[in-house]
Amino acid sequence: MAAAHFNWLQLVPGVTHDNVHVATALATSGILIAGAAVGRLALGSGDAAVAPASKFSIKGIYELVLEFIVGVCDMVVGEEGRKFVPMFAAIFFYVWINNFVGILPGMTPATDNINTTLALGIFSFLVYNYYGFKEHGIGYLKQFLGPLLLLAPLMIVIEIIGHLVRPLTLGLRLYGNIMADHTVLSVFIEMFEKFWFIPVPAIFYGMGIFVASMQAFVFTMLSMIYVSMAISHDH
Repeated sequence: MAAAHFNWLQLVPGVTHDNVHVATALATSGILIAGAAVGRLALGSGDAAVAPASKFSIKGIYELVLEFIVGVCDMVVGEEGRKFVPMFAAIFFYVWINNFVGILPGMTPATDNINTTLALGIFSFLVYNYYGFKEHGIGYLKQFLGPLLLLAPLMIVIEIIGHLVRPLTLGLRLYGNIMADHTVLSVFIEMFEKFWFIPVPAIFYGMGIFVASMQAFVFTMLSMIYVSMAISHDH
């Protein structure tokens, strides 16, 4: 049996290889809370919060990220989707930071554990259904009937299966990509650890950063699409 990878968080009393993903997820939550507090202080209040940053600063970074998320939300959900920006920003940063942790030496991401990614998928599932019922009331169930009443019995089965599969596909996609990326990075680092002058590991670190960011974006984008479909009045 292969030896388990060491994780720095295992130095914390009570943290073992079996529950290290829980510790990583909790640490990520702490980072997000601290980041939100720093962002609140950086943005200021009153007129100072509205005025854009005039130079490179923490406030400017927060504004850049916020504008990006608002832009994507406007494109996918529409202008009414701006009320969901804080939630989508939290989803993106939670997944991204968890993914990014796996790139750090001696750390493993919480998102290479199926329990974490399925929990995130279930959260997205519950959120978009909640907003669907909030927007349409019991009329939200009409989306499960399909365009023709004659096909409703068949469409109900198809729609229910499709909706139930969504959290599973969200979780498995994120889990598979992060686990594969972490495995590839670990293998190449071990292969070239004695040849520090060969920059191959640096290339895969760059790919790891790209994969971590892209998977966080894809997860957030799909969550936006599901919310957009749930609150849509076109059905």
